[in-house]
Amino acid sequence: MRIVVLLSAGRHPATGEPCPVPVELQAIALARRIAGASGVVEGLHAGGRDDAVLDALSHGIDGLTLVGAGAAGDPLGALVAVLEGRMPDLILAGRRGRGGADGGLLPYRLALALGWPIVADAISIGLTDGKLKVTQALPRGWRRAATVRGAAVITVHPAAPAALPYVHRARLAGRVNEVAGPVLMPAVMPEGAEIRPYRARPKLIGDVGGDVSAEARLQAVSETRDAGGRVLVRPAPDEAAAAILDFVARFRPR
Repeated sequence: MRIVVLLSAGRHPATGEPCPVPVELQAIALARRIAGASGVVEGLHAGGRDDAVLDALSHGIDGLTLVGAGAAGDPLGALVAVLEGRMPDLILAGRRGRGGADGGLLPYRLALALGWPIVADAISIGLTDGKLKVTQALPRGWRRAATVRGAAVITVHPAAPAALPYVHRARLAGRVNEVAGPVLMPAVMPEGAEIRPYRARPKLIGDVGGDVSAEARLQAVSETRDAGGRVLVRPAPDEAAAAILDFVARFRPR
C-alpha cells in the first residue's frame, strides 16, 4: 500500500520558529500502522526546503517530495500535478496547518480536484478486506464509524494516537526529492472587471410610506424594536422563579 502524507511548513505558535505540525506527525504514525512493513509512506510538501518539513523524515516516512509552488502561489495545482502522476492508495493530512494563514480547506479542495471522497477528523484507521474502517472524532467526545472503499483523502484529528518517536539518524539519511512545479498561468480577469479595496457602504433607508414626515422617517430607521421578554433587576426569589418557570413552559414539548 502506498500512502502520501501532506506536510506543511509549520511554525511554533509562541516563538514563530520552524516546527512540525503535531497533527501531521500523528498522520504519519497512522499511515505507518496501515502500510505496515511492506507499505510505503511518503511525505509531500508544496514549497522549498524548510526545517519544519524536513523534520518529518525522523518520524517514520520513507521519503519526502518537495514540489515547487512559488512563495505566494496556490499549492493545489502543484500537488495535483504530482499526485496524478503517482496516484497513491490513500492521502492523509492534518486538519489544519500551523503557519499563520492556514484555513484548513486544502484537503477538501484536493479531494474535489482528484474526484476522491474525503473523511474528516479521523482518530483511527484500519484496513479490512480492502476497506478502510475510519473512526471520526465528533464534538463533545462522540465518535462515528465510517467505511471507505478505494482511494480517499483523510484528515487527522489531534485526538489521534501520538506521533512516532524522533529518530535523528532517519532525519540525516532521509531521501528528499525536489521536483519543479507546473507552470501556472496567471488568472485572466474578465473584460471590464477591476479589483478595488473593500469600502463600507452606507445603510439604505427603506421606504416607510409616501405621506410621512421627516421625523417619522428618522424614527423608522433608528428606533430599537422590542424583541420581547422581560428584564428583571434584582427580583425577589419568588418573582425570579416564576419568570424562569414561565420561560421554560414556552419551550416545553406538547
